[in-house]
Amino acid sequence: MKTALITGSSSGIGQAIALKLKENGYRVIGISRREVKEYPTIICDLQDTKTLTKEIKTLLKKEKIDIVINSAGVGVFSPHEEISLEKITELIDTNLKAPILLTNLLLRELKKNKGHIINISSIEATRNSRFSALYSATKAGLRAFSLSLFEELRRANVKVTTINPDITKTPFFDNLNFKPSPKEKTHILASEIADSVLFILQTPSVVTELTIRPQRVEICKG
Repeated sequence: MKTALITGSSSGIGQAIALKLKENGYRVIGISRREVKEYPTIICDLQDTKTLTKEIKTLLKKEKIDIVINSAGVGVFSPHEEISLEKITELIDTNLKAPILLTNLLLRELKKNKGHIINISSIEATRNSRFSALYSATKAGLRAFSLSLFEELRRANVKVTTINPDITKTPFFDNLNFKPSPKEKTHILASEIADSVLFILQTPSVVTELTIRPQRVEICKG
């Protein structure tokens, strides 16, 4: 049985992936700010580097990790001068710094197990959108990290995949001033991304990058 460590596992895309993998015979360990009853969870704020490092080192003493899925993410879409320094730090720490740090801590284990790293980036990593400079910078950084890391790890037989979802119906938008339209084909479901992750893990080849988009473009004001 392969073990997957998943950040952001208590809601949204991360939770959907965790439940999908558990249903298909994977052992799941989550990392989130709150406990999830369906699988073991490390309670940790990803911005807390010292605690995260300690928890991962403790985990590696007792668990074999085959898969790492960096799904946790936060967003803000505002004029850049209106974003607080605290929010800037939160986005950089959660969306970019934490996945890079977690990969660093687990890479020797993943090399030993010929593992797989999946990073949930965003469609915003591939385009230029108004009021998205900060969010796009963190997600584009994660995408660049993933694609370069794949080239580094090919001979080590570690797979690296980047997924770029477009607008997805999740709690991500609860504190934003816009949200996905409820109309058909205007948004992605978290379960669709989870299905894609399962396919990516089971295919013999490497899916280095996958972009998932709805057929239609429409949002609603929050």
